[in-house]
Amino acid sequence: MNYRMIFKSIGTVLCIEAACMLPSLLVAFIYREADTLSFAVSMFITAVTGFLLLRIKTPISRIYTRDGFAIVALGWLHVSAFGALPFLLSGSIPSVIDAFFESASGFSTTGASILRNVEALPKSILFWRSFTHWMGGIGVLILMIAILPSVNASTINIMKAESPGPAPGKLVPKIRQTAEILYIIYIVLTAIQVVLLLAGGMTIYDALIHAFGTASTGGFSSRNASVAAYSSVYTETVITVFMFLFGVNFTLYYMVFKRNIKSVLRDEELRFYFGVVITAIVLIVLNINGTVYQSIGESIRYAAFQVSSIITTTGYATADFNIWPAFSQVILVLLMFIGACAGSTGGGLKCIRVILLFKIIKREIAKLNHPKAVQTVKINGRIVDEETLSGVMAFFFFWILIFAVSVLIVSLDGKDLITSTTAVTATLNNIGPGLGLVGPVGNYADLSVLSKAVLSVCMIVGRLEIYPIMLLCFSSFWKRSSI
Repeated sequence: MNYRMIFKSIGTVLCIEAACMLPSLLVAFIYREADTLSFAVSMFITAVTGFLLLRIKTPISRIYTRDGFAIVALGWLHVSAFGALPFLLSGSIPSVIDAFFESASGFSTTGASILRNVEALPKSILFWRSFTHWMGGIGVLILMIAILPSVNASTINIMKAESPGPAPGKLVPKIRQTAEILYIIYIVLTAIQVVLLLAGGMTIYDALIHAFGTASTGGFSSRNASVAAYSSVYTETVITVFMFLFGVNFTLYYMVFKRNIKSVLRDEELRFYFGVVITAIVLIVLNINGTVYQSIGESIRYAAFQVSSIITTTGYATADFNIWPAFSQVILVLLMFIGACAGSTGGGLKCIRVILLFKIIKREIAKLNHPKAVQTVKINGRIVDEETLSGVMAFFFFWILIFAVSVLIVSLDGKDLITSTTAVTATLNNIGPGLGLVGPVGNYADLSVLSKAVLSVCMIVGRLEIYPIMLLCFSSFWKRSSI
């Protein structure tokens, strides 16, 4: 374990975070808000801490696999902690645990909130709140890889630990170039959405806020009623489409750029993702048309938005699905578990893992009929190795274990079963709103300090896909080793 390199890397991340506070400082200055000082002090504290960690001398600069996991896990915990400073110093969120919850929710792109009246907050604070989404969308550590000139081949271990999906890899031979490509795609799609939202009549401030929330599939809004506050079919359509697009594996966009269209169309995960979205919309429309909404147009409008928001784990809302029929609510809960594609900014189990789990089940059933036959699992015509398959099953088991323990702890609050279970589901899958008291028109403010702490960890665990945070709990992980 290269401890010096781990903490030096965290120092780099904190310096980047301090620099990322600058746009919010400018917003405070533009709107002449008193929070200018809060951001200046927050930047100073974060930058000084980062600079002191950067001063650590590292005789060995190589980052091993375990180092990568430690950098990612500790990096995200530090980023969330220092990201809470503007909330605390401005007095917008005076409670330490509430500020950490809001910061962790932002960086993990969850979108769960303890705020009851968002519109009462200063514009600079709301901007920072949404900008944390955008920073966490692709990943703070991947941003570090993309912009630093000193990165080397060993930093693939950081990317593997932070990237969503069972088998993240490089788009091109150089890892830094891969990170740059990911960010270019991310920035271009965000910019296109901002332009389209501006064309629909949004102010530049609101357009940026909602583009940040969409691009990261985070869901923080500058309005109490979320996207519903605009009552605009055009705005909802733009956000619906871009939520879906940001739930697609970014590798496929690179393949489109390389004009490898056939491979994109044959991608099993993309077809599964598209099929689930269409099926869910159709089923919900059939269920709510004539009961909740009186026209087929309205039913499609609200069903499509909510389905796109939930499966991509964005968390924006244009309707209170707490009042929808139970059938539609169950579909939305199932979408919370499935999530978006691997390699996207979305959360959840990921479509590729769901596909592999179904194929593993199919293979085991086939073995019962033909015990001696050699059965393989394939994705896109390629055989998936047994190590990846066992990793998927282990991930699923860990996920269920963390989910069960978290629900058990949160249930100590005495809230109803739906609230307790969907609060954990929504945070562990980085969705934001659940059902019951934490539904689209509710929030997490009434939960206890213990529950907020557990759910904060769930958000980071879900964003990092369990292993980086879980490994911190094992003493053997911290033993010195060269592997």
